[in-house]
Amino acid sequence: MDLFKLFACLGAAPALGVFATQAVSFVPPASSPLSTSANYVGINNGSLPIEQIVPGRVFDRFIQIWLENTDFSVANSTAEFRSLAERGILLSQYFALTHPSQPNYAATIAGSFFGIADDSVHDIPSNVSTMVDVLEHGGISWAAYMENLPADGFNGASFSSVNYVTPGAADYPFYMRKHNPPILFDSVLKNPSRLARVRNFNDFAVDATAGALPQWLFVTPNMVNDAHDTTIDFAANWLQFWLEPLLEDERFNNERTLILLTFDENESQNQNNNIFGLLLGGAVPSSMKGTVDTTYYTHYSAMSTVQSNWGLGCLGRGDTDPVMSNVYELVASATGFENNPVSGKKIPLTNASGATPGPLNPSPSLRTPWPAANSSAICAGGGPVIATPL
Repeated sequence: MDLFKLFACLGAAPALGVFATQAVSFVPPASSPLSTSANYVGINNGSLPIEQIVPGRVFDRFIQIWLENTDFSVANSTAEFRSLAERGILLSQYFALTHPSQPNYAATIAGSFFGIADDSVHDIPSNVSTMVDVLEHGGISWAAYMENLPADGFNGASFSSVNYVTPGAADYPFYMRKHNPPILFDSVLKNPSRLARVRNFNDFAVDATAGALPQWLFVTPNMVNDAHDTTIDFAANWLQFWLEPLLEDERFNNERTLILLTFDENESQNQNNNIFGLLLGGAVPSSMKGTVDTTYYTHYSAMSTVQSNWGLGCLGRGDTDPVMSNVYELVASATGFENNPVSGKKIPLTNASGATPGPLNPSPSLRTPWPAANSSAICAGGGPVIATPL
């Protein structure tokens, strides 16, 4: 299929869980995690450059893998997730920030979701700094890998391609912009060199094979492999296909790699937003595998942990919130960061949608000007507040 025909497939997503109601079986999208595939749609553009490694206190590479819309209890009772938990540190008090999906993705690299309360297309202005600025300021290489992204830096709301799960069915919207954190920000979207780092899984295969994976990765599976349109068992099968072999491959996971496997939000929105979080990888000491960390964490903790590990600056937003930005204890104990002992009724309720004021809140009564960063914030890594994009 040529690229013009592929782009013509762009369209709206079907109802949530459409494949779940059809009880379809998992189909591997490629022959192996490091194989390119027509199912990933976009051709690769050659590997990223192999860049100098900046040593961290606990890890030299941080990989986030996000799945979708699942309660902690559901993931934690699924065989594959229990098996993985025996090889890592279970974060039992890990919480998403809001509902629906998109604001959680935005917040995890911006320290705020700016009042977003929907999955509509938002372009966040170029003067809003993100973790990309924090990473680049510290010389840390980065990339985001989006399964089924049709072209590096593609900015469409969704993209439909050949339905490899159900051959002969209509093209399916496997890719969604709302699950692609960097592309939400004009500081990335309007910067060609940064945009080239928003890549698909064919690029991932080439980068990994070339030894060119960066030090900070955000990985988003497609809409069936992340459990959004399927089930937790479908996502478990994807993890067995994609993640399990890579855990044994030093080009992805070595003794200096920390992997966060988690979910964007829970499914039961009448309950607080507790989600399954798991730390894996060679940076997890053998003595800590199979253990449970009961510290209160949120998606902001992924930011503060990275900042603490590399001695970086911060954004002066949620990544410095005294309640919501605890550093993973594995790292906090090595860097001297003192976590806040939040528990029980002191854990904030983060299961509401649309209740947080911000410039992108759809309610006029809750809409605010774009907030300035807190320039006097204390960064977990001890660096400066990065208030302006580089």
